[in-house]
Amino acid sequence: MAEKRNIFLVGPMGAGKSTIGRHLAEMLHLEFYDSDQEIERRTGADIAWVFDLEGEAGFRVREENVIEDLTGMQGIVLATGGGSVLSKETRNRLSARGIVVYLETPIEKQVARTQRDKRRPLLQTEEAPQDVLVRLAAERNPLYEEIADFTIRTDEQSARSVANQIVEQLGF
Repeated sequence: MAEKRNIFLVGPMGAGKSTIGRHLAEMLHLEFYDSDQEIERRTGADIAWVFDLEGEAGFRVREENVIEDLTGMQGIVLATGGGSVLSKETRNRLSARGIVVYLETPIEKQVARTQRDKRRPLLQTEEAPQDVLVRLAAERNPLYEEIADFTIRTDEQSARSVANQIVEQLGF
């Protein structure tokens, strides 16, 4: 596993991918990237604006392109967007170009961690956030599992503790 120099974090919104990714990159002396932040940097607009203007389909095209670029780099930790795994091409790139870590989180924790966050367009609907997250989990969790080299639960641990567990699993 150690010959793969990139580490890609996948999982649902609220799993802690960005926070854990920053700790992990710091610990391993790697560059950290967040695909959503990279989309915002490249477009000059926030994710909600991209969703409003281009819809989810337009956002997913941008996400696929950004992840294609980022996974072509070496020595990075990448926190992906929760829905990035919907693209077969993206799943293939993640699997082929690095170690994929699925950060598994129960719905209750996702609700608690995202309830005040207005930057998540899929939760800004009439549908109850818990119902949205349950629906997304049914669709996406099998895709996270499909490409994961290993899975770590993030519900009862600090971000630094999860990052330490990942380093142990990697054997670095």
